[in-house]
Amino acid sequence: MDAIFEMEHIHQVAKLLWKEGKQNRVWAFHAPMGAGKTTFIHALCELLEVKDSISSPTFAIINEYQSPLAGTIFHMDWYRLKGEEEAIQAGIEDTLLSKNLCLVEWPENAAALLPEDVFNVYIEILNATTRRLHTSAK
Repeated sequence: MDAIFEMEHIHQVAKLLWKEGKQNRVWAFHAPMGAGKTTFIHALCELLEVKDSISSPTFAIINEYQSPLAGTIFHMDWYRLKGEEEAIQAGIEDTLLSKNLCLVEWPENAAALLPEDVFNVYIEILNATTRRLHTSAK
């Protein structure tokens, strides 16, 4: 998928993205600070009818949500991690192997832990309200 969109249309893009990537259990969101990773994950969780409070897990590292459409969803923010060893100690490896949907922000901080079939989502800032999104799966 390759799309340029206004942030006000993020829910429509999330719907298209879910259609493309729903067979993948681990999604890695690659984007600079402020690009909308958490906002995009929030829109995706709303699409999946998550009723839990959806927020950035920057300090908790892992938030768990329940979806009637996707089951358990783990939302992870690896921004504060200093590498794979710290990620393993935080229980991230077990979470990735759980077969539940895992949505990962800042995946580059422990990239070696990602499975081969990761669904990569790249978000690029074009201007204050416009983003380019493209995906790739291994």
